[in-house]
Amino acid sequence: MVVDTYQQNNHKKFIHLIPSRECILSFLKTYKDLINQKKIENKFNINHQKDKKALRRRLRAMERDKQIVYTYNHCYIALENLKIVIGKVIGHRDGYGFLRSETLQEDLWLSIQQMKLCIHGDIVLAHIVRYEKKGKNLAKILKILKPNNVLIVGRYYIENNMKYVTPDDNRFNFKIFIFSSTITKNLAIGSIVVVKLNRNVLNKNNKIQGTIVEVLGSSYKMHTALITNIAIRTHDIPYLWPKEVENQLHTINNKIDKKEFKNRIDLRHLPFFTIDEKDSCDFDDAVFCKKKTSKEGWDLLVAISDVSHYVKPGTPLDQEALKRGNSIYFPKLVIPMLPEKISINLCSLNPYVERLCLICEMSLSNTGELTQYKHYEAIICSHGRFTYDEIFKIWNHDIQLCLKYNRLLKHIKNLLSLQKIFKKYNISKKGIYFENTEIKFNLDANFKIKNIYRHIRNDAHKFIESCMILANIASSKLIKKYQYPILFRNHDRPSQDSIENLRIILSELGLFLPGGKNPKSIDYSDFLTKIKSRPDYEMIQTVLLRSMKQAVYSPDNHGHFGLSLSSYVHFTSPIRRYPDLLLHRAIKCVLFKPNEYMKDLKKENNLFNLNRIKKIGMHCSMTERRADEATRDVMDWLKCDFMKKKIGNTFTGVVSSVVSFGFFVRLNKYFIDGLVRIENLNDNYYFDSIGLKFIGKSTKNIFRLGDLVQVKVISVNFIQKKIELSLCSN
Repeated sequence: MVVDTYQQNNHKKFIHLIPSRECILSFLKTYKDLINQKKIENKFNINHQKDKKALRRRLRAMERDKQIVYTYNHCYIALENLKIVIGKVIGHRDGYGFLRSETLQEDLWLSIQQMKLCIHGDIVLAHIVRYEKKGKNLAKILKILKPNNVLIVGRYYIENNMKYVTPDDNRFNFKIFIFSSTITKNLAIGSIVVVKLNRNVLNKNNKIQGTIVEVLGSSYKMHTALITNIAIRTHDIPYLWPKEVENQLHTINNKIDKKEFKNRIDLRHLPFFTIDEKDSCDFDDAVFCKKKTSKEGWDLLVAISDVSHYVKPGTPLDQEALKRGNSIYFPKLVIPMLPEKISINLCSLNPYVERLCLICEMSLSNTGELTQYKHYEAIICSHGRFTYDEIFKIWNHDIQLCLKYNRLLKHIKNLLSLQKIFKKYNISKKGIYFENTEIKFNLDANFKIKNIYRHIRNDAHKFIESCMILANIASSKLIKKYQYPILFRNHDRPSQDSIENLRIILSELGLFLPGGKNPKSIDYSDFLTKIKSRPDYEMIQTVLLRSMKQAVYSPDNHGHFGLSLSSYVHFTSPIRRYPDLLLHRAIKCVLFKPNEYMKDLKKENNLFNLNRIKKIGMHCSMTERRADEATRDVMDWLKCDFMKKKIGNTFTGVVSSVVSFGFFVRLNKYFIDGLVRIENLNDNYYFDSIGLKFIGKSTKNIFRLGDLVQVKVISVNFIQKKIELSLCSN
């Protein structure tokens, strides 16, 4: 025991015995769970108030020195007793949740009681506990390290004179009780509002309180613009330009400084073309190719708008672009990474306008193989803005278009000659090429779905895709030579578990994926070629895609499994992707200042500091997923809005996904998925989680991937954005 001495007001000295750190640790190690200070006091017979305060100071010192952990509920635990993990809380609509950590292969289970200590999106410190009864790893929350302070969108109600909001995102499984304010004075019930949580205040029902900060509209008058606004706020997407950005824009000249012409290669005479979709918003790439005169092969030039000339590191424009990470394309709205003055004006390769570009010039063999490449700054003038369909029609001798673009016909036919080479000799012969049919929606004047159709990718799409991949490959080769810490586009090989599960699913369909335990990209590619004539080809492609890992940005190069490349970067879209902008800066350093930037790579404020680049890679991977989730929310609502008029109608569809609570059916007519819940089937069904199928206990009926079924639309759930189906013959 350690003797501590305290001075009282009467200046008499009292001796109090406080346990040493070793004694406290020894006691805590006998407990496998949390223990509060009261129990520690009882153990060591500490009753005097001064002693209690001294013990508290000692415990805090031990926490500071990382000998023990102090938890959310004023308890302590010895570090040695803990299997600690840091992760993100993923809520579930049924009240429980999961803890997702980068250090673990599987998510940890969070009970309903544990979820009362946190909310979806919190970053927490947790203790891993093995639950032998169910064979699961559970998580017990120790601390909230970073609370999720995102604004929450929900619907406003009044019940028993209490004002509250129910979140639209059902992963937030609680009501938010609302502080009265001027906003709530005349607020209509059912209004869709944005709430700021007060995490430090709990009411008597242990519910979180909050304040309404914005009213978006009425839940009884939903429309596309409102749904888009909900998605933007739900996913915490930056959509307003800070004043600093607007101020910087005023300083940027609307015209190119003629001095730039002297420092760049003049390519205005070359007939570059932009080739995009009809409804494209930004035009940041153009192409030109010609047959070599002196030897066999081709010269291919890919011109990318020089965004880095206007967006300098550390400026308000740059900081906001990084915050956004990428542009997001909604049906009625674009949230651009860069303001329109940059993205639609100065850096858009509009026809017959001089533009600053970064060029990737490539020499290709007669088999389309990349033999040489170089990058340089240039000035170009696009000679035409084409759509994919226009180019494809010209290649197929459309008389009207051929006459209209007669003066450019020779150069357009050059593109066709090169495309024939790309088609015959894939630029990445071992890569996986999916032929998924893209589904497009025609929207009416109110931006609601008018009709749905298959969008077939033609040879013009594939040609531009090949050109961009080649430019990315050449840029990756260049930057690897100089070992700059930039962001690679990594696509890791599938995990062993994913491959095993995939093989089980394929075996149910009578199929076999070659390649053993570690199939290569070419094994996937050969497999897809062999099954191309099957009617369930698209569904099988989807299964293969789901078995693969997500592509991410990282300075650690892991290669690109899908393309079968040892390294890959994104070079071609700096207007709408921040990693491309970073790469352009790195290429310019290689071209003009290779030594200047390599000297101080370890400095935190350096442009290419490794730790900084890692953080940017993680952030950009997150913003990419955020964009996908937000646009999916809007499209799923539009699908529900379209299908509500089809309630009661019957359709033929294919089982596209099987989950524990039912199976999804993709309607052949509209390519929209609906859910058949297992409880709505006329039998007790056993879920085979390995083979992904349901087996009827009495009827022995089986429902598995690829099955053709007749279904009826029975309801549409706009909040969950799900279409409910029932089997016609059950």
